[in-house]
Amino acid sequence: MTIDDWKKKLKELDPAKEIEKYWQSFSESEFLEKLLKYAKIIGVKSTFYSLLLFYAFKSPKTPKKAKLTIAGALGYLILPFDLVPDFIPVVGFADDAAVIVYAVFNVISHIDEQVKSQAHERMKKIFGDNYNEHGEIDDQFKPEM
Repeated sequence: MTIDDWKKKLKELDPAKEIEKYWQSFSESEFLEKLLKYAKIIGVKSTFYSLLLFYAFKSPKTPKKAKLTIAGALGYLILPFDLVPDFIPVVGFADDAAVIVYAVFNVISHIDEQVKSQAHERMKKIFGDNYNEHGEIDDQFKPEM
């Protein structure tokens, strides 16, 4: 596909229709299914941070403004259109990871102990008990044990 083809495709893109078309991906089951599918590819850190955002989004304590940031980041992760397509090896998920990390640090004050614990428990189910054996997860995001 040439650059002109991409420009044409972008010009024809109707964001509202695309969001409506993929709205079901915002469900918990669809999000977790996609995350599980790509967890090994995107790695421990991006998966954990995505889960932090997901559980912070679900928390009634998280304010709407933070939830909008989270929805944008998780939407970018799960919806099929990206700046850099996911099928491109290595760099395909780099933009997704950057968006996720940016969002985490923007809503950090809303990532409480309950959110950390929920993400930790899900990570154990995905990667096993020793998912952080290489120390990828920042200490501030680890749940108190």
